[in-house]
Amino acid sequence: MAKAELRTPFFVVNPKSYLYGEEAMKLALCADQLAEKYDVDILFTAQFVDLAAIRKNTKHLLICAQTMDSLKPGKGMGHILPEALKDAGVCATFLNHAENPKTFSELVKCIKRAAELDILTIVCADNVDDAAAIAQLKPDVIVCEQTSLIGTGKTADASYMEATNKAVKSVSPATKTLQAAGISTPDDVRKALRNGADGTGGTSGIVCAKDPCATLTAMIQALDEVRSERRCM
Repeated sequence: MAKAELRTPFFVVNPKSYLYGEEAMKLALCADQLAEKYDVDILFTAQFVDLAAIRKNTKHLLICAQTMDSLKPGKGMGHILPEALKDAGVCATFLNHAENPKTFSELVKCIKRAAELDILTIVCADNVDDAAAIAQLKPDVIVCEQTSLIGTGKTADASYMEATNKAVKSVSPATKTLQAAGISTPDDVRKALRNGADGTGGTSGIVCAKDPCATLTAMIQALDEVRSERRCM
């Protein structure tokens, strides 16, 4: 499986540990239908034990691990083996999320291992300095996400989005930016994309909604709206 080509604007559905098993599959099937209907790239994360099943039962999603480690086949009890993810149909992985951070040296190793296996790297950064430093490693995507806003339902202001986008692109123009943290409404999606992000996504704003599929649908419709705006520019 060759490295996936991520089209913009893209969206990430990241259930973290809120959903697993049947409920994760239900949301994945909804996301899969939206990816087909709107011809949009949707990355879907899940618990490691659910990744293979979601890959098997969907056709249009980019299956994404929530993290991985840099080890190679052999010793490494309790670690996440990149080759095992690849074999399960995973094409991307998050790294360095605020809830599961990595040392810089381990991050370097993980990005290198992912590149060896054609796995997209989606690396999280808290602030402008972090974003610029991580951009030197040339990951595929940098998630610009203020730790203090995660799960609050409050998004970063326009100045933060513009500054972090600029910091990433000035160092690694090919790296895509994803503005996250607090994305919970269609207007949040529009805000992130209109302020220059290549993608956005959500967790609690989707999975904790009364109707997660309806909420996700509205967000993808907002993304499609901004995509149409960009095409007219």
